[in-house]
Amino acid sequence: MTSFSRFSMLAIAAAAALGAPAQAQDKVLNLYSARHYQTDEAMYDTFTRTTGIKINRVDADDAGIVARLRAEGAASPADVILLVDAARLASADAQGLFQPIKSAKLDAAIPANLRATATAEGVTWTGFSTRARVIVYDPARVKAEDVATYEQLADPKLKGMVCTRSGSHPYNLSLFATVVERLGDQKGEAWLKGVVDNMARAPKGGDTDQIKGVASGECGVALTNTYYVARIIKSTKPEDQAVMSKVRVSFPNQGTSGTHVNIAGAAVARYAKNRDNAVQFMEFLSSPFAQDYFANGNNEFPAVKGLKIDNPAIKTMGGDNFKAETVPLGVVAKNMTKVQQMLDRVGYK
Repeated sequence: MTSFSRFSMLAIAAAAALGAPAQAQDKVLNLYSARHYQTDEAMYDTFTRTTGIKINRVDADDAGIVARLRAEGAASPADVILLVDAARLASADAQGLFQPIKSAKLDAAIPANLRATATAEGVTWTGFSTRARVIVYDPARVKAEDVATYEQLADPKLKGMVCTRSGSHPYNLSLFATVVERLGDQKGEAWLKGVVDNMARAPKGGDTDQIKGVASGECGVALTNTYYVARIIKSTKPEDQAVMSKVRVSFPNQGTSGTHVNIAGAAVARYAKNRDNAVQFMEFLSSPFAQDYFANGNNEFPAVKGLKIDNPAIKTMGGDNFKAETVPLGVVAKNMTKVQQMLDRVGYK
């Protein structure tokens, strides 16, 4: 089935689930989004066609959106906030920028570990897509069994081989906070010190730079999110194909706690003027139609329980059926400040 046919069929299903288009022309939803993918545009268009709710979107990075919400205060027009990391969602939540909602549809669709901790008032933020944080390695220098767990990144066997982006980047902070949650503070900090001792160079660049560093021989192993690997796999550029020919991917901790996953997630803004529309949009994001767009548009994984997406790039890297960790992201987010202090103490830049 072609992508067009698949998305067309999913759009029909989405329309049926959401009901007939609304007749009123003044129904709106003000969306502040840190996601910038073309496939999301088509997803939003389908929501408008099937509900009659017009989406007014403000695009910025996570920090820009949070700063804007704080500056606008109660005058903010924002209804829904889309951010791309659990740590960022938790930080915004802690600043009182979200409001709790109750939705039986979301409760049934999204696993509890991919949402904020529920209270009597409801849930403040919900994940709608996931990405795994994996290890890429040079098979000419490193054996697969030596990078089977995150814990092994601190093994002296990998001395002078480890590369990462900044330890303070939310993608790493979320992973580190999970490891600390599992190991405890003392062992967790010792692990971070071991990772620093094994570095091939000071942290720099983004995830794609880490993958290329392994391919060039600068690094032996590196951390990256799966969608960065998938983009290179899908690329037709000879230089990208050359990169993938020199690296392998490990989904860590398959025999124990599972591979760390992070989320792109959404929340209803604290001062949302169109709350009902916001909840309806949140429920739409959990539909098979939207989940397919998340997964195939940006090479992410669906957050909905039991939903499988066919993505050849994900299969190529071995990610079509991996064990994901189940540590609640809402709990992990509470470790962020503590972990940042650990990073400072061990010299993780």
